[in-house]
Amino acid sequence: MNALQTVIAVALVAVGVIGLGTAARAVRVVQQYERGVVFRFGRVRDGTRGPGLTLIVPGVDRLVKVNLQITTISVPAQDGITRDNVSVRVDAVVYFRVVDPVKALVNVQNYLYAVSQVAQTSLRAVIGRADLDELLSDRDKLNAELTGIIDAPTEGPWGVKVERVEVKDGALPESMKRSMSRQAEAERERRARVIAADGEYQAAEKIALAAATMAADPAALQLRLLQTVVEVAAEKNSTLVMPFPVELLRFLDHATPPPAPVVATRPRIAETATMPDVRRILPESEPTTAAVPVG
Repeated sequence: MNALQTVIAVALVAVGVIGLGTAARAVRVVQQYERGVVFRFGRVRDGTRGPGLTLIVPGVDRLVKVNLQITTISVPAQDGITRDNVSVRVDAVVYFRVVDPVKALVNVQNYLYAVSQVAQTSLRAVIGRADLDELLSDRDKLNAELTGIIDAPTEGPWGVKVERVEVKDGALPESMKRSMSRQAEAERERRARVIAADGEYQAAEKIALAAATMAADPAALQLRLLQTVVEVAAEKNSTLVMPFPVELLRFLDHATPPPAPVVATRPRIAETATMPDVRRILPESEPTTAAVPVG
């Protein structure tokens, strides 16, 4: 009798252990950010299991958990040629999440790898349709276009929603960097010249207005002259240059009488007795001689 009780006790303990093991395999925990998909004999059961404790039939059901959090994958740098024939190397980041766990498990073998490949091919396609200036400056438009291209083949059949795509960096050839540097320098020089010319134009307008105001009142010009003298004298210069008013020159010019006209006359030659012309008295063929008395 004792032996029979011992066998029964051992059997009960074994059944209890097996029951506990089976219960442990039947009870699963699904996290808040996960959803469970149950396969019964390889076939998907309707619906998904929410967060918390869930029961499955051990040996019959298989529970696969799918993460619904936003996943980030880095797209390797892709070499491409822009629409204006510039070679660039661009990399990007893709943010996506699973919206349909059943499609993500059944319709695609590895949705992470599939999304990465679609992102790479789409990035090369977008690079070929964009200009270099658009690639460098208009990133928002490029990111929106990439998001739409990658999301189109993934959300419907794969159950994956692409939330956002960001272009990280674009590597340019060294020759293109030098050309862009020269272009930027020339643009800055142009802006500097335009600003300087605009300043000169505004200063000329102000000077013209000031001149018109001073012309209406001559005393204003004299006050301005005295102020200039005071400013120059305050610098402790050894030499003081005094500007001479043009109005004073005009006053002196009007006050001075014009000079008398000067009449040019030819000097008269006095009529005096001159010696007769020897050439008229003696013939040209005969030489003239003069006798010189001696003693």
